[in-house]
Amino acid sequence: MLFVNAAIVFALILLNGFFAMSELAVVSAKKSRLEQMAKQRRHGARAALKLAENPTTFLSSVQIGITLVGIFAGAFGGSVFAGPLADVMRDWPVLGPIADDAAFVLVVIVITYFSLVVGELAPKRFALSRPEGVACFVAPTMRLVAMVGRPVVYVLEVSTRALTAVFGLKEDESDTVTEDDVRAMIAEGTERGVFKVKEREMLEAVISVADRNVRSIMVPRPDVDWLDVADTAPVSIEEMVKTGHSRYPVIDTDEDAVVGIIQTKDILERQHKNGNGKFALSDLMREPLYVNEGMPILKLLERFRAHGVHMAIILDEYGSFEGIATPQDILAAIAGSLPEGEVDAPEAFRRQDGSWLVDGAMAVDRLERTIDDMEFPAEREYQTAAGLVLELFGHIPSVGERVQWDGFEIEVVDLDGRRIDKLLFRKLVEGEVAGDGEDPDETRL
Repeated sequence: MLFVNAAIVFALILLNGFFAMSELAVVSAKKSRLEQMAKQRRHGARAALKLAENPTTFLSSVQIGITLVGIFAGAFGGSVFAGPLADVMRDWPVLGPIADDAAFVLVVIVITYFSLVVGELAPKRFALSRPEGVACFVAPTMRLVAMVGRPVVYVLEVSTRALTAVFGLKEDESDTVTEDDVRAMIAEGTERGVFKVKEREMLEAVISVADRNVRSIMVPRPDVDWLDVADTAPVSIEEMVKTGHSRYPVIDTDEDAVVGIIQTKDILERQHKNGNGKFALSDLMREPLYVNEGMPILKLLERFRAHGVHMAIILDEYGSFEGIATPQDILAAIAGSLPEGEVDAPEAFRRQDGSWLVDGAMAVDRLERTIDDMEFPAEREYQTAAGLVLELFGHIPSVGERVQWDGFEIEVVDLDGRRIDKLLFRKLVEGEVAGDGEDPDETRL
């Protein structure tokens, strides 16, 4: 009889292990793999997909099963094994007086040990090693268990909602996966070698692009190379040779407005056909694509696809020309700059003393990725290093002026007219004041 009782307890422990293995396998299985298995007509794959898509009833049923099996195994084992074991222990001199209690405790310890090893740890490790295969194997049975347990689950869910409502708790209706979760997964993938560092930077840049507007990637008006609609063809060609772009905005200087876009190849083709260079730029101009500086970058990408002219004229809220943007600017925001011809000096250069010499036109997003311990607020009015400095000073600074910001000392090194050309970023040591050892009259904010 003891053998039969032992077999019953062991069967209950195995049933507990089946529930535990099923729970972890369905939760851990990748939906994409299950969908692939379902297309291959793998037995149980469709059932596993349905459990994974709507796991509430399934998980609740499994939890009820695990709880009931555990309680029953402990109670049954204690009742059938404690008595015979106590009879044996009464003949022991030391344990005789407490034989009943000692026997019950020993039975519980043994059953708990096997429940943990055979009923929890080993099945869960097996489920983690091949989650999709195990999920397909257990899914048909577990769907039946979920159907049988649905009435009990419903009663428990209603009771749980009623109890949590007393404390003012509401069901979380937010997305289960957030942008921060995706970034964390990318970081973890990099640590485990799934992604290379450059791949991680590009993936994070793709995520960031969705939150940025056109102003953050545009070439500002002072840096734009343009053609005058009133210039002759030879003058325009000379400007093209000097600047070397494939397309240009055409500006009417009398109106101070962009009146069209012209491509270098169109001018060269007309020059080749005419030979005399006597033609007007207005004959070759294309309709500009005007966009507001606040337009999201991804929407601009859609406009490029629809418009056919891959240069956007950026306007502010008053309709004034602010700059231009091209598909290359979007690519640069994701993958970094792709220089053509001679490679320009780097936007940020680290000096031997650890400070950084930074181009004023460098985008703060790239600056943040370049210099350690530097972080810019998500909501900001500026897009470049020079814009940051102008916001901190509140006026156009002079060469040599300094400002302290977020643990850094920023010095204006060079100006190009009224434009901030070069900046020096130096990380401050804890307790250090910007400009220590220098003229105390220097500007500090």
